[in-house]
Amino acid sequence: MIDKLSWVAAYPEILLAVMTCVIALADLAVKTPLRGSTYALTLLTLAVVAVFLGVAGASGTTIEGFGGMIVSDPMGNWLKCFATIALMATLVYGRAYAGARDMLRGGELFSLSLFALLGMFVMISGHNFLVIYLGLELLTLSSYALVALRRDDTAATEAAMKYFVLGALASGFLLYGLSMVYGATGSLDIGQVMASIAGGEATLKGSVQVLVLGLVFVVAGLAFKLGVAPFHMWVPDVYHGAPTSITLLIGGAPKLAAFAIVIRLLVEGLQPLAMDWQQMLAVLAVLSLLVGNLAAIAQSNLKRMLAFSTIAQMGFLMLGLMAGVSGGDGSNMANAYSSSMFYVVTYVLTTLGTFGVIILLSRAGFESDTIQDLAGLNQRSPLYAGVMAACMFSLAGVPPLVGFYAKLSVLQALLASPSAFHVGLAVFAVVMSLIGAFYYLRLVKVMYFDAPTQTAPIEAGLDVRSVLSVNGALVLILGIVPGGLMALCAQAVAALFA
Repeated sequence: MIDKLSWVAAYPEILLAVMTCVIALADLAVKTPLRGSTYALTLLTLAVVAVFLGVAGASGTTIEGFGGMIVSDPMGNWLKCFATIALMATLVYGRAYAGARDMLRGGELFSLSLFALLGMFVMISGHNFLVIYLGLELLTLSSYALVALRRDDTAATEAAMKYFVLGALASGFLLYGLSMVYGATGSLDIGQVMASIAGGEATLKGSVQVLVLGLVFVVAGLAFKLGVAPFHMWVPDVYHGAPTSITLLIGGAPKLAAFAIVIRLLVEGLQPLAMDWQQMLAVLAVLSLLVGNLAAIAQSNLKRMLAFSTIAQMGFLMLGLMAGVSGGDGSNMANAYSSSMFYVVTYVLTTLGTFGVIILLSRAGFESDTIQDLAGLNQRSPLYAGVMAACMFSLAGVPPLVGFYAKLSVLQALLASPSAFHVGLAVFAVVMSLIGAFYYLRLVKVMYFDAPTQTAPIEAGLDVRSVLSVNGALVLILGIVPGGLMALCAQAVAALFA
């Protein structure tokens, strides 16, 4: 049923879709190398959408639209708002980089980025298996095209092919899993799926075995999209091979959408099976922390190191997601999932700052993508070295930066359970974080104590310098006063269970 509320629930998506088409058409008349008009119109669109979403998120209302196929709730609105801001920062950082590498010949970079964001919006709002899958495909297809945007670069083309093949495999896993859940429950609507499972065999349309097998495939598909071990094969290659601005686009905002579909599918849809999928997430978390942290130590390429770091960080996120239900008691759910939401938001903020500095140090004909390229950065620019150091310390979980509180909140959610298994996982996570601190601190040492290997002047527009400075400041400020963002995440997740 389509009524007035349906349009209200979907207006950010509708506005974004209309403006993406307008920008794609307007770009045909733009001839300047850096696409100044297209860029300004894109940022204006994103700013308006972010304000609308922020207002909707702050109102705290939940609206269902199109017969319950989409939902506009505080968690979804805030995640969409943060994803929009992350994309704005990505485009600000990446425009000059893309221009120097002939990636702005057409305006595809801007229109494809907006389509990717639209896919994230649909994923976050979706309350039906088909809608979630539609959003996921829109995001992934746009991402494949963005990775391959630098047509004359063999590394980018190879990365796009690997991403396409493994992404298609992941989508197949997820689709197969969702179809089996549909077969067992007889519904595609997330609320009805939950009601069918909660009612036991009496309400199921198919066998329990089919449902559990479907759950395995769903978790595997989600693990691929999050890039956690052992489904991490695509992450290092894509991070390394893709142009750095596109690496940031893939490694930043989509993580918020991936978190949202995990919540939608596993918590809102398959919550009665929590004891089953939490065990799977525990295995994925342990493997990711192990593989990510140990493999990152061996890397000399900065982007590959950050790729393995991402795998480890997503493992930490999994710990929060698996701490919700303990022994059939779901009282810790709001605390655990809000900790995970806080973790993923702060992770995206830190990632933006990290890749922002890497993009800034790159120039025409030179990729600043090895650890040695950052040598002596403090002597060349104390400000950018400070931003990079703040981001590295935050990823390592050093107080008083925001990453420390993110890790602390996840560990606190894990320890809220009386289970000895959860206590053991928390100890393991702390040990892995200590190992992880090694490669983050190595980068800081190279920036501050090694002699510079690059002497070229660091050139950046006022927009890049301003956004990067704000980005670095937020990593520090949100670490000193994390209460506001934590409360926002707690209220947004609490609204799911109201």
